[in-house]
Amino acid sequence: MREFSSMFSQLLKLFPRTEFQALVKRTLAERHARGFTCWGQFVAMLFCQLGRAHSLREICGGLRSSEGKLKHLGLSDFPKRSTLAYANANRPWSLYQTVFEQLLAKCQSAVVGRGSRKKFRFKNKLVSLDASVIDLSLSLFDWAQFRRTKGAVKLHLLLDHDGYLPSFAVVTTGKTSDIKVARRLRFERGTVVVMDRGYIDYEWFVQLTLQSVYFVTRLKDNASFEVVESRPVPPGANVRRDEIIFFHSQAVPDREHFFRIVEVWDEAKQRSFTFLTNHHLGFATTTISAIYKDRWQVELFFKAIKQNLKIKTFLGTNSNAVKTQIWTALIAMLVLRYLQLMSTFAWSLSNLAALLRHQLFVYRDLFGWLNTPFEGPPQLADAVKAQLTLGITS
Repeated sequence: MREFSSMFSQLLKLFPRTEFQALVKRTLAERHARGFTCWGQFVAMLFCQLGRAHSLREICGGLRSSEGKLKHLGLSDFPKRSTLAYANANRPWSLYQTVFEQLLAKCQSAVVGRGSRKKFRFKNKLVSLDASVIDLSLSLFDWAQFRRTKGAVKLHLLLDHDGYLPSFAVVTTGKTSDIKVARRLRFERGTVVVMDRGYIDYEWFVQLTLQSVYFVTRLKDNASFEVVESRPVPPGANVRRDEIIFFHSQAVPDREHFFRIVEVWDEAKQRSFTFLTNHHLGFATTTISAIYKDRWQVELFFKAIKQNLKIKTFLGTNSNAVKTQIWTALIAMLVLRYLQLMSTFAWSLSNLAALLRHQLFVYRDLFGWLNTPFEGPPQLADAVKAQLTLGITS
């Protein structure tokens, strides 16, 4: 019978120590460090996320209770609370951003290797751009003032719809506008970017058009424009209009930038939605509507990370500690997504996170468990599957 290390140890093999140490050296993360390594900090913070530890005491106590198994994690001893708190507050969070980027490359390779069927027939890369506010206490996080009596940070995210992976992320204070971050992004030619109305900036839309980047968003209710061309709509469809327009704010000599609006009637909600795009030809009206509907996946990503990982309360109060925790949460999300991609069993992310949380230090083949999670009498397996379907994970 084959023997395996703990499931947590097998997860850590996604992060080869030689590659991790190269990143530590590149980011100077262990400069002036004494004793406690960045690997120890990373293992502790990943245990915080996957084990759902709520405090420094729970992280250190949880690792201490598994002391005999720590050598399989590359640790000689469990961390002290003050040591871990100091490391989170002072060691650069950029180390975990680079770790995230390396794991992202592995996940993207897994998506390509899996060869899953694309949702849309067009070959353009589809990405969703959005941001989510994470509330903070202004009395504890005075550097993150958002409102007069409220603090916050904002997680800006670009979700790649090939595998629904977060391909770009940045953490800013809550006051930073969405469009300010969006203007700094660069996309490949032909990419389709879908976003909500918080990103409407006609000058930025012009720049995207000049870069051969397409976008789909909702039209603002008070937009001032003029119709240049009205196109025929399919009879009997839920499409009410398909028009080429230009905005009055851009009506200047020797400069013409035209956009397309598509109005679609939603029978279920009994209301119409008007979409704005710079893709004049090629996409059918129903395709534009479906593209915007698929933007909901980025909202589901934010919901999943807030519900399943520790990202709403923080272990430290300075900016570095907050960003370190958010980046390790994003790494944990990629770990869970990678396990989903490598599994033949149709795991939901919440069920996978819940069951993995209770088995981190169990000695079992991780990928064998992923593909055959239910062992025992068929009646028991069916009962557990029924419970998971209903969202019962206890």
